[in-house]
Amino acid sequence: MKNILDYETVALVDEDDAIEIIDQTLLPGRIEIIRLHTAKEIWDAIYLLQVRGAPAIGVTAGMGLYLLMKHSEAASYEEFMKELDEKSDYLNSSRPTAVNLSWALKRMKVHVEKVYSEMVIRDVNSSASPEADFETVRAELVKEMREEAGRIKAEDIDVCRRIGENGLTLIKDGDGLLTHCNAGQLATCKYGTATAPMYLAHEKGWNIKVYCDETRPLLQGARLTAFELHSAGIDTTLLCDNMSASLMKTGAINAIFVGCDRVAANGDAANKIGTSMVATVAKRYNVPFYVCAPTSTIDINTPTGDQINIEQRKPEEVTEMWYSERMAPEGVKVYNPAFDVTDNELITGIVTEYGVLRAPYDKAIKELFEKKNQK
Repeated sequence: MKNILDYETVALVDEDDAIEIIDQTLLPGRIEIIRLHTAKEIWDAIYLLQVRGAPAIGVTAGMGLYLLMKHSEAASYEEFMKELDEKSDYLNSSRPTAVNLSWALKRMKVHVEKVYSEMVIRDVNSSASPEADFETVRAELVKEMREEAGRIKAEDIDVCRRIGENGLTLIKDGDGLLTHCNAGQLATCKYGTATAPMYLAHEKGWNIKVYCDETRPLLQGARLTAFELHSAGIDTTLLCDNMSASLMKTGAINAIFVGCDRVAANGDAANKIGTSMVATVAKRYNVPFYVCAPTSTIDINTPTGDQINIEQRKPEEVTEMWYSERMAPEGVKVYNPAFDVTDNELITGIVTEYGVLRAPYDKAIKELFEKKNQK
């Protein structure tokens, strides 16, 4: 019988012009696989958190843009790119904080531009014109978009594995680990980011204990992280968000691993609401606090966390969701940001696919991208 880890988080079903995802709003009560065909369905799936987690959102965006351009009838390159920009802008409006969304959409566009430029150079050399038979050119551009979307997914799996290997160097057999929200396999295509060291430790036969914050108000820790880690056979304990301080005080937690939706150039990191509180308490009790971030999540164009756009969610998520009857009085005001920003001074290390970055983060991040660009 399949468990949750046997399903792909995001998959392309080309023959049906669809993206297939696990509807994460129904977990853990029901595992339901749904298919997204239209721009509105893809937008809604991202906004409503049917698909969630920065890497998984990026993969969905890449596949989605390909599918939306697959049957384009643009008669010229200019028309094609105008249509691509419109569809990209629409998808990008679904969740403003997760940088992987805009990163993947931009990557798809840049790849199309590169492929077309190569066509122009090739055809100039052969005295032909790519615009003379744009139908053929359009088919080639769409084919290249499909391949690029596939590379984004394959790279996500590889990157998460490498983050896991680097994170594994920070823990040992028998450790107690805490995580907040869901930066697991359900947030990526495999392994997760913050959970990748946990899965690899489990593969090695280490006896780790993982504690999952519920992560209110949407309970991603309770519904998703606890669900997938428990399904994998890892020793998993669930706790309410306001219990982590008392747990850290006992000495049960040796390290904390969280994911993130955006890292600023100075190392400030935006993650699910409540993360900065965990980091603050960890500092008090001298518990190492690690942010697991693929380099695609590091935004060097955002100087500090102050410039990160924090999404505000609907008040009903606090007042009504999960309750059989409304829990709060009618008319009461609700503060419901989806994320908060953890100051870089609270972060022990940023675990990337290229290694563990240490403070000063502005320097470490700059050097990382310089080395990456040289490759």
